[in-house]
Amino acid sequence: MAIEIRPATDFTDVKALVGPKRPDANVCWCLSYRIPSKQNQQLHGTERGAFVKKLLAEDPPPGILAYDGGEPVGWAAVHPRADTGFATNRRIPHVDGQDVWSIWCIRVRPGHRGNGISHALLAGAVHLARTYGAPAVEGYPVDNAGQKVDLTMAYVGTRKLFEDAGFTKAADTESVLNGFPRVLMRLDLGR
Repeated sequence: MAIEIRPATDFTDVKALVGPKRPDANVCWCLSYRIPSKQNQQLHGTERGAFVKKLLAEDPPPGILAYDGGEPVGWAAVHPRADTGFATNRRIPHVDGQDVWSIWCIRVRPGHRGNGISHALLAGAVHLARTYGAPAVEGYPVDNAGQKVDLTMAYVGTRKLFEDAGFTKAADTESVLNGFPRVLMRLDLGR
């Protein structure tokens, strides 16, 4: 299997990964950390998809997609932390004043999990951040110590996934997800 990573610019492919089955449903669309909480709560149904379509036209894009034989099979959200909810999140600390990028969602479609796609997505997210001059990249995965993480909560990744990609723990957080503490993992890109 040759996984191809591309910037997320195709609405149909992004919708296949993070959009709802029904257009009027209020699913995340990977907006909950990307935009301010108040704005996120005000967007309903098809407004959410329309907002994502607008984000896909921006430079830099809001994330990356993984493809297997042309089929979209994975998504990772990556963007400058200053443009996300993590800029003001009181539970996730700032390590320093650098203009770091955040990776907050890694999603692989059912039927494609267990094939290393999350590793390819994380590497692709790092590459996108590096391409745009990010001095460092952060993720906020669960520190699950090898225990099973509920699939609906696994979108943040695990500490091991980030360690395997060269990230190191930079700080503890006050955030807990699925009963596991989240840690701030960081990869300095050495501009």
